[in-house]
Amino acid sequence: MEKKVEAILEFDKIKKQLTEFASSSLGEQAILELAPATDFQVVQKTQLETEEGAKIIRLRGSAPITGLTDVFAHLKRLEIGGDLNGLEIYQIGSNLRVSRQMKNFMNDLLEIGVELPILGALSDELLVLKEVEEDIAISVDESGKVLDTASEALSTIRRTLRRTEDRVREKLESYLRDRNASKMLSDAVITIRNDRYVIPVKQEYKGHYGGIVHDQSASGQTLFIEPQSVVDLNNERKALQAKEKQEIERILAEISASLAAWINEIHHNTFILGRFDFIFAKARFGKAMKAVTPHLSDAGVVHLIAARHPLLDAAKVVANDIYLGEDFTTIVITGPNTGGKTITLKTLGLLTLMAQSGLQIPAQEDSTIAVFEHVFADIGDEQSIEQSLSTFSSHMTNIVSILEKVNQKSLILYDELGAGTDPQEGAALAIAILDASHEKGASVVATTHYPELKAYGYNRVHATNASVEFNVETLSPTYKLLIGIPGRSNAFDISRRLGLSENIITEARSLVDTESADLNDMISSLEEKRNLAETEYEEARELARGADNLLKDLQKEITNYYQQKDKLIEQASEKAATIVEKAEAEAEEIIRELRTMQLNGAAGIKEHELIDAKTRLGNAKPKTINKTIPQVPKQKPHVFQEGDNVRVLSLGQKGTLLNKISDKEWNVQIGIIKMKIKTADLEYIQPEKPKKQRIITSVHSSGSPAKSELDLRGERYEDALQKVDKYLDEALLAGYPQVAIIHGKGTGALRTGVTEYLKNHRMVKSIRFGAAAEGGNGVTIVEFK
Repeated sequence: MEKKVEAILEFDKIKKQLTEFASSSLGEQAILELAPATDFQVVQKTQLETEEGAKIIRLRGSAPITGLTDVFAHLKRLEIGGDLNGLEIYQIGSNLRVSRQMKNFMNDLLEIGVELPILGALSDELLVLKEVEEDIAISVDESGKVLDTASEALSTIRRTLRRTEDRVREKLESYLRDRNASKMLSDAVITIRNDRYVIPVKQEYKGHYGGIVHDQSASGQTLFIEPQSVVDLNNERKALQAKEKQEIERILAEISASLAAWINEIHHNTFILGRFDFIFAKARFGKAMKAVTPHLSDAGVVHLIAARHPLLDAAKVVANDIYLGEDFTTIVITGPNTGGKTITLKTLGLLTLMAQSGLQIPAQEDSTIAVFEHVFADIGDEQSIEQSLSTFSSHMTNIVSILEKVNQKSLILYDELGAGTDPQEGAALAIAILDASHEKGASVVATTHYPELKAYGYNRVHATNASVEFNVETLSPTYKLLIGIPGRSNAFDISRRLGLSENIITEARSLVDTESADLNDMISSLEEKRNLAETEYEEARELARGADNLLKDLQKEITNYYQQKDKLIEQASEKAATIVEKAEAEAEEIIRELRTMQLNGAAGIKEHELIDAKTRLGNAKPKTINKTIPQVPKQKPHVFQEGDNVRVLSLGQKGTLLNKISDKEWNVQIGIIKMKIKTADLEYIQPEKPKKQRIITSVHSSGSPAKSELDLRGERYEDALQKVDKYLDEALLAGYPQVAIIHGKGTGALRTGVTEYLKNHRMVKSIRFGAAAEGGNGVTIVEFK
């Protein structure tokens, strides 16, 4: 990509804005080196890394990149055996801390399932040097000062030094407190000269304190004297300071030697952190612009939705749809010079450079932009008439160069093509240049004010015309791009609005040739139809959005309804079952007590009344609603067909299949609603068969006393079990300890059914087949509890 084109499209201004979002000089340097890539896969990767950075910003707001410093020069000094100062060591330690924090930060995101293939791999390359980081942290502070905790020796030296300095200050302060101090001293302060503590003594009293004169005031009236009484203490202090310096140098050399063993790792960590800073800067820049990650095309397809020029005021700039590369590869924007045609060119060109540099673009979601090998631009301000020849020559020289380099992977932006020369010749040249550009396979967007090019898009299948809308009422362009409609002159309308006589306008119209007038009328009609179509389209979109929202609300309400219904039924069933079970338990207890009373000779209690009461209690027990899906034999999966009745499992609703969208999805009619439903969420409903009438047999109690045996031979299975249930109640009330149930041998079906029933009866203690004398296995003997 040519640097000249980057300058014309003002890509350098984008980079300058981007640097404001970097957290370190490393990020800033990466931005300064940023250039559009031309390899499709490289552009894909850089866009993906920016999108991952934006995802992290959305989730966490920021990343722990603060404190990153360029330490490459420090590492070079270590490579040649040099020692680092305290600040340089601290900066390396800060980078190690940022490396650890960034790795932990990224691991936390990956552990909760955030998809970050590129940045996750980048963070895997960071090496945590915790011990080295901690050694630096206890040795130097952010100003580069070596801390007392760096070594025991340094700590001891500094304690002794502080005590010595305290003794010096105490001695000198005693002079300041002396009652003659105000007379002999120029000021009651302790100061330092030649790195030794002194006091300001008036010239005439210099002999009173003795010691060493280190300095004097400009007037010579004040001498800065180190009294003899503190000379030895100051000497001791100086010696301790020398020891301190020696120990600090030893510590720094030791740490430098330790860091030298990790030069490669620290170098790589710093490089990776610089990449992170660069990527997060791109993400934050995109967020500030309200930009999106575009779809990328390797086939020259551009479909920008509501694209904005990133360097213009976002509140004022007009967003435009720009599409190219599918139905046509050339757009010719015609119309007056003040309509904003050049802004459209620069918007397309600049957004292309940004996208190919891995930056998000200011447009709406689902925008597509092509990746080009070359972007050419011939854009420049028109000069005065006196300079017309040089202007034309300059543009033509540039165009010649473009046509020599252009290929099928090129985007060419021509501004005011053919301008600066005779209009007729300029228009002819413009048409020929556009045709030559197309023959080279390039994608082209050109602007012109020549009316001769208004028909270009109608005469060539690869091209279309466009214009920038002009508001005649306000006498100003709206900057709205109208693809498919050529620009027209608004001179007559503007003149009328400004008060020019209608007679003059009418005469002027008569002087325009018929063909030009008809063309303007056609363009005007096209504009009216387009405006009407856009209004109707927006209304349709609004209705569609409303219907979609209504459908979502209905689906939600249906789901909530059935969930609530199931919950209420389950709660009611459980409550009813609890009540009835409690009632049955109480009934059993009452019956047991009544039977005991009967055995003890109680009068007035009739057996059939008790049996009827027990039966009514049993019938009163509700059937518990069972939500478990019944087990059915496995069958071949049903092949759905249009018209099948189905159940939508997630909604619990029945519906009818309308048509198949794919193997995984159907359109289903559910009541008045048509919905798209996944095939896996459908269950086939068999057509209902006519129900057969069941013959119900009623068994009535005769009221006669119960016998010690029950003969079931010849009975149907269901009737037999009903009789067994009734008989056991009667036998229990009669007080029999055991009874015999005669079912016969036969096929054994009745015997098996009776046996299973008796095993589950709560008042049966045991069962056995009869002995030979009792009837063998044709009889079951029942013993009660």
